Amino acid sequence: MIPLYYNARSLWSRRLSTGLTVVGLGLVVFVFAAVLMLANGIESALASGGDPRNVILLSEGATSELMSTVERDALRALGSASEVASSASGDPLVAGERVVAVLLPRRDGNESNITARGIGPESFAIRPTVQLIEGRQPRPGTNEIALGEALVGRSAGARVGGELEFAEQRWTVVGVFTAQGGGYESELWADVNRLGAAFDRPGLSSVIVRTGSTQARDTFMKEVEGDPRFLLDAKAEPDYWAEQATWLATFIRVLGLFVSLIFSVGAVLGAMITMYAQVAARITELGMLRAVGFRRRSVLASILIESAVLGAAGGVLGALGALATRWMEIRTLNFQTFAEVRFGFTPTPGIVVAALVFGTLMGLLGGMLPALRASRLSILDALRA
Repeated sequence: MIPLYYNARSLWSRRLSTGLTVVGLGLVVFVFAAVLMLANGIESALASGGDPRNVILLSEGATSELMSTVERDALRALGSASEVASSASGDPLVAGERVVAVLLPRRDGNESNITARGIGPESFAIRPTVQLIEGRQPRPGTNEIALGEALVGRSAGARVGGELEFAEQRWTVVGVFTAQGGGYESELWADVNRLGAAFDRPGLSSVIVRTGSTQARDTFMKEVEGDPRFLLDAKAEPDYWAEQATWLATFIRVLGLFVSLIFSVGAVLGAMITMYAQVAARITELGMLRAVGFRRRSVLASILIESAVLGAAGGVLGALGALATRWMEIRTLNFQTFAEVRFGFTPTPGIVVAALVFGTLMGLLGGMLPALRASRLSILDALRA
């Protein structure tokens, strides 16, 4: 038997120390859960930009579009493959694109690197998740650009009808698009020929191809990588974006978990001190429990359960606090592209469960030694105290 009713009354009668312990544990759990949500948000924001039927082709060995160079001759050859899907007008859904980083001033007076993507006539059609929500697409051969939703308002001219200046030219904003939270929302899109000429880069960074199905995609990728005419790496678009998220997400996850580990040591010590104080204040009560028939293991289990409840309450508090951050947005530098990207805190059921387990474990660790001390008290010594 375990005196659970006694534990409940004890926690309630010591509300102040109980509350402070729960808050301390909750803060650590908050950091732990928020870090996991942040890393998951990065991966979700970038990986969600990919369509499983699309293939991105980069120069062999390139890790990102920014580091890749593809000859324009490859564009025509790739478009003739039987696996390539066609548009409503019968044109192959293939687009050669050029990616560069541009430095734009922000409203706060600082500057940030933004990914500028030179697009072809089929670039929008290839990506069904990219939808215009205001204005229209940039016209080929002009200095017109469309902004991802995340860039609207970032600079003075970052709106439909406004103008941005980079590469010593002025560019008129004619549209705003969304990408269901994907990485494209942190980019600006312009005509590939105009953007390449502005930066004196006539070639392409990548070729993106839309295939008829995921089976056709796999066949197309094998054919490209086995064709001696091409020195290209073919990647499914979701896989490419997942790779782009890996380094940044891993850095945040490792750094955040290290900080959480350091904080958790302090939280466990705090819980231990609280439980030691409670055991010291309840020596006579524990002696009475032994005197009326409760065994040592029952007292041990009683204190452990009490500390686990404190930890679980801290886990709930921390998880709720972390969930409240899901509406916040973070902007940081993507290590792969050196450009700014927007993402948020993205919770999952697994992260919430991990937060609850983490809080409970901290409570158990904090109560282990006080529970052992309480269970070893002799009945006579406890009653004399």
